[in-house]
Amino acid sequence: MQNQTRDPRPAAGGRRSSMARLMGCSALAALLPGLALAQAGRAPADAYDLEPIVIEAQSDDETSIVATEVTGGSGMATDVLDTPAAVSVITAREIRERGAASVEEVLQYTPGVVTDFYGSDDRFDFFRIRGFDAYTYRDGLSLGSAFGNVREEAYAFERVEVVKGANSTTFGVSDPGGSVNYVTKRPRQGRFGEVYGTLGSFDSRELGVDFGDDLTGDGTLSFRLTGKRREAEKEYDHSQDDETFLMGGLTWRPSAATELSFVLDYLKRDDVPGSGGHPVGTDLSRSVFLGEPDFNYRGTERSTATLSLDHDFGGGLTLGSILRYSDTESDFGYAYISGASAAGGTWASRDFFANDSDSHGLVADAHLQYDTSVGSVDSRTLVGVELSQSRAASTNWFTAAPDIDWTNPVYTGGIDLGTLAPYRDLRTDREGRAIYLQQELTFSDRVIVTAGLRHDWLDIDETNRLTGVTSSADYSETTARLGLTWKITPTLSTYASYAESVVPASIGLDPEKGEQYELGVKYRPGNGRALFTAAIYDLSKTNITRTNPATGFDDTIGEVEVRGIDLEAKLDMTRNVSLTAAYSYLDSEIVENGTRGSEGNQLSFVPRNIASLWVNYRLPGAGRRGDMTFGLGARHTGSYWFDDANSISTGSATVFDASYTYDLRKDTQLSLNVSNLFDEKHVAYGGFGADFYNPGRKISATLRRSW
Repeated sequence: MQNQTRDPRPAAGGRRSSMARLMGCSALAALLPGLALAQAGRAPADAYDLEPIVIEAQSDDETSIVATEVTGGSGMATDVLDTPAAVSVITAREIRERGAASVEEVLQYTPGVVTDFYGSDDRFDFFRIRGFDAYTYRDGLSLGSAFGNVREEAYAFERVEVVKGANSTTFGVSDPGGSVNYVTKRPRQGRFGEVYGTLGSFDSRELGVDFGDDLTGDGTLSFRLTGKRREAEKEYDHSQDDETFLMGGLTWRPSAATELSFVLDYLKRDDVPGSGGHPVGTDLSRSVFLGEPDFNYRGTERSTATLSLDHDFGGGLTLGSILRYSDTESDFGYAYISGASAAGGTWASRDFFANDSDSHGLVADAHLQYDTSVGSVDSRTLVGVELSQSRAASTNWFTAAPDIDWTNPVYTGGIDLGTLAPYRDLRTDREGRAIYLQQELTFSDRVIVTAGLRHDWLDIDETNRLTGVTSSADYSETTARLGLTWKITPTLSTYASYAESVVPASIGLDPEKGEQYELGVKYRPGNGRALFTAAIYDLSKTNITRTNPATGFDDTIGEVEVRGIDLEAKLDMTRNVSLTAAYSYLDSEIVENGTRGSEGNQLSFVPRNIASLWVNYRLPGAGRRGDMTFGLGARHTGSYWFDDANSISTGSATVFDASYTYDLRKDTQLSLNVSNLFDEKHVAYGGFGADFYNPGRKISATLRRSW
């Protein structure tokens, strides 16, 4: 329970480059040259040639699992081979083929990433990168830590970029393990769209749409509308998993050099925080619910508005800017198993926990990028500023709940929060400022030197609304990165890099700081339909904080190290076969642990081995039979400890997933997706009074029409 009192820390950093470069699937990148020629008076036949170019531009993410460019490595759109970091990109095609409906499902075939380690606890997106909590960003602007934050809607994103290693110089506050950048679906030129309906396990019903078109004949004004509605339950009794998501965007292109976009999205979730757990050592059905039906809720309502402007001044100078405002309300309350009952036998003790939170924040980023060449040296320079301001309030309640007999549950009702005094009630005001510089020099198209420098200022005021006392802290931190890439051939590169990270801790504690050294190699065959990467790294983090179980607040426990290897292969070499394979080895160690005496132990929730494999095979249609695509995947997670004392652990587990798609006709598909095909069951999180099982088998069938 101690983790539930941990407030997510909004990051002080974030950035995006010109969105024409940012999104590999953006039609704008291909259209701008054609528009410029059309304005110069070219013949209509030349303008007609724009149509196949648009399709080609969209194909990078829509029709291939191999991405060629990323922005998460430096903030500038950069070829994957030229980025001195281990980077994984999950494209729109890969997300669709695997039927990934949540952020955790999107990430679970990525090297270095561990998901589902909280089992049926469904409050947040639970994933770690290289052993550490991951900070997330949307179009380069910070969302904060995934733990303790809003569960993001995966259907809102065009692609997901995962950058392994310390990355504070690029986007601001982050842990040394890595970061995740979500790229939002935005309007593009031309008519496109899809509509789908899904039926699945646990009475799941879902309807979604994603479509757009030009509002003007010359394509200067375009719109896009994306939305979904789901009504469902979860695998345990007395649960629900309902969601409404709606996102609309407008993009105006007054000239070939300028693009102005506005995106407004609304997310409302009405679900439950978890099953309440199962008594330690038991092996009960996943459907058994040992919480309280009348006190089991998890609500989220968030509205977000984003305005972005990109302008090309010519001569290699471009401007990029983005402004985002968000307003969020969330709550959850539940009863959970907290240990064995004094009554013994088949009785378990329980506690009630509840939280109400609300926040609103404004973050803005503006930067200039200048590209030039001097002789055989190509230079790209990015310089920018970021400003952020937020206010968040969080109230927690806790009290004992009646014991329950897990063989014959009798529910007794919930609690009235109006009559129970909260034990914690905080309001936190944050104001951040940052300046940053990224520099890339390429010598003779072979040697690339990349460097970054960023300085963040963060002012925090934390008011205890129970006592009226306000505490303040000011942080001023500089982070740096340096990388050297050698292009052995145009298709093979190797690199070495150093990077730093920083995360402000609780008031009164020093910031958590990370360092990472990494060596890697990347190979992409000439046709660009395959990518092989390998990286070896050594990272450390000092001033690690954990929640003190005696006080419920964070304190510093020392230093940890993680050394490891990441291997990844993505192959889309033929029209009929594609493959994604990943393997990671992580050797974690607690170097210093304050007064807790865990030096030399492994970090909790960090398995030594992670591996995954997904294969798609397409059987071309014949006669009246349409194309069929068969997909099979396997995810292996080695055993890991539940605590830093290394006293309780889970065993290793391998989970299989599968998919099948049949083309009813060229624009209509019927898909069947199964996660945890063989219903493999293990304890994903436990030992603290209750066990939480990994997600069970889930089946869904989707009918999709696209145009």
